[in-house]
Amino acid sequence: MAETLLLKAQRREQSGTRAARRLRREGLIPAIIYGHKQEPAAVQLNGHDLKLELQHHHRLLDLELDGKREKCLVKEVQYDYLSEEVIHVDLTRVSLDERVKVTVEVELRGTPAGVSEGGVLNQLLTEVELECIVTNIPESIRMKVSHLQVGESLYAGDLELPEKTTLITPSEMPVAMVQMAAEVVEEEVPVEAEAEAEPEVIIREKEQELEEKPES
Repeated sequence: MAETLLLKAQRREQSGTRAARRLRREGLIPAIIYGHKQEPAAVQLNGHDLKLELQHHHRLLDLELDGKREKCLVKEVQYDYLSEEVIHVDLTRVSLDERVKVTVEVELRGTPAGVSEGGVLNQLLTEVELECIVTNIPESIRMKVSHLQVGESLYAGDLELPEKTTLITPSEMPVAMVQMAAEVVEEEVPVEAEAEAEPEVIIREKEQELEEKPES
């Protein structure tokens, strides 16, 4: 398990949008901690330290609240849609031997053999859901695609998972496939574009008929 910082959490005295904005101006991030049959706790965290943990893809955080240390799992991070800054975090209490369900990124590695024949690699699934021990959460799952030929695919069930990790995503879900470049282009042509082209053809044909019609 990767080494993490000890984040000191303080209980929030006020709630609401204005209070949250004031905290963020002071370099603090509002958060809520819940789980393990305890009352939810509205807290504030040091923004700099929290961002460091998130940048290192640490899902399991070491928190200190009211003088007590506890492990918390990052369940949801809210970002500002303009600045992409963290504005709120949801955390859940966990035990070190607890099994949890998490969503993990899928990274494709290598260049498919079919690319040399004009194929294009298409990643259809970027994340998978796993169940694992909380101390064994992978940062990502890597999948080798260098052996793929044109027309071949890899599925969620082909992923190599860490020990004691269970795949929750259906195993038949396609993750990656190699298609001919022409096939990819055809699939990307929007139906609306074809529909809009038809009236133009009809108008031009009508104009041509009027031009060819002899004068009386």
